[in-house]
Amino acid sequence: MTASWIDNQKNLMLFSGRAHPELAEQVAKELDVHVTPQTARDFANGEIFVRFEESVRGSDAFVLQSFPGPDLNKWLMEQLIMIDAMKRGSAKRITAVLPFYPYARQDKKHRGREPISARLVADLLKTAGADRIITVDLHTDQIQGFFDGPVDHMHAQVQLVEYIRNNYPLENVTVVSPDAGRVKVAEKWANNLADAPMAFIHKTRDPLVPNQVVANRVVGDVEGRTCILIDDMIDTGGTIAGAVKVLKEAGALDVVIAATHGVLSAPAAERLSTCGAKEVVVTNTLPITEDKKFPQLTVLSIAPLLARTIREVFENGSVTGLFNGNA
Repeated sequence: MTASWIDNQKNLMLFSGRAHPELAEQVAKELDVHVTPQTARDFANGEIFVRFEESVRGSDAFVLQSFPGPDLNKWLMEQLIMIDAMKRGSAKRITAVLPFYPYARQDKKHRGREPISARLVADLLKTAGADRIITVDLHTDQIQGFFDGPVDHMHAQVQLVEYIRNNYPLENVTVVSPDAGRVKVAEKWANNLADAPMAFIHKTRDPLVPNQVVANRVVGDVEGRTCILIDDMIDTGGTIAGAVKVLKEAGALDVVIAATHGVLSAPAAERLSTCGAKEVVVTNTLPITEDKKFPQLTVLSIAPLLARTIREVFENGSVTGLFNGNA
C-alpha cells in the first residue's frame, strides 16, 4: 500500500458550529468519527472568528449548524464563515448540514416590496462555497430549488411515526393536518399508520400579523379518537394550541402533537403544557433548552437520520433509498 494511495483516499470530516454542539456529537458517534476541533470566538464588536485545528485539504467536509433564536443570524453568519474557511483551506467538497433551514417561512412574496429570504440564504451558502445542502423537513418543498446544487431534503416522519406506532394503539388513531395545505403530508402519515383516517383544521390567517392564526373548526370525524396533530414546526405554539382546543371541543379523546422542529419561542412551553395535549413529540433539530421543556414534551434524536444521510452522500450512495423511494 503506497503513501500516494493513502493520500488519495476519501476523507470524511465533520464540523460543528456553536449553536448545537450536542447534536454534532451525536452525529459523530453514529458515524464513528470525531468533530473536527476548531477555534471559534466573538470579537468585542460581534464579529466572528473561526479557525480549524486540522488540515481540511482534499476532505469531504460536512459542516453542521443549527439555528435557534434569538441568535439565528449570528449562527447563520458563523456557518458561512466556516464554509469560507473550508473553501480557502482546499476542502474537496463542502456540504452544509442544516437540520433546520433558517428563514424557511419567507419562501415567497405575499405582497409587493417583500424579500424572499429563504432564497437569499441559499444564495449566501452557495457564494460562501457550499457544494451541497442536507436539510430536514423544509417548510415548503420549493425551497429545494433555491440552491444551485444538490439538496438532500430528508424527513423526520420515519422517527416520529415509529414513536407513535410504539406508544399508541393504531386502531383508534386519526391523523390531523393543522390546515388544508398539509393534507398531502397527512396522507403519508395516515398510510404509514395502518391507513388511519384523516381530518384537518380549517383556519384563517392575517398576512399582516405574524405568528397569529385562528383555528375555526374540524373537517372530519374525530369524536372518541386519539388525534395525531402533525406539523413541520412549532414556534410560539399559538396555532397548534388553538387546534388542540378545537379538536377537544369536537370530541377528540386525546391529542398528540408531532412536529419536526421545536422552535418553541416564548410562550410556547406555557401554551403547550396547558392546552390539553396529552404529549408533544419533536426532534432535536434545534436545541431544547431547560426553559423550553415541560412535562408533556418528548424529544427524539435526529442524529441517526443525519448520520445515515451523510454516510450515503460520502459514499455516493442513494439518499432516496433511506425512505424506500418516498423521500
